[in-house]
Amino acid sequence: MPVRIKKLIGSILIIAIAMLYALIATTIAAAKLADASGWVHLIYFLVTGLFWVVPAMFIITWMTKPGKTESGKT
Repeated sequence: MPVRIKKLIGSILIIAIAMLYALIATTIAAAKLADASGWVHLIYFLVTGLFWVVPAMFIITWMTKPGKTESGKT
């Protein structure tokens, strides 16, 4: 698969994952942390804000690998 197509697919996936993850994290926070203190909210959103990077890292790694047709080119 050409790198340009992989980058397009990866970019769309990263945007979709970030949006879905933000929606889920916010929904959980609203349901479970409604009466919690500000510090609990801060820690929760710091942790969940960084956690989505893990799947994005794998997608970016996949996006930057050369395709099978391009690996032999110099």
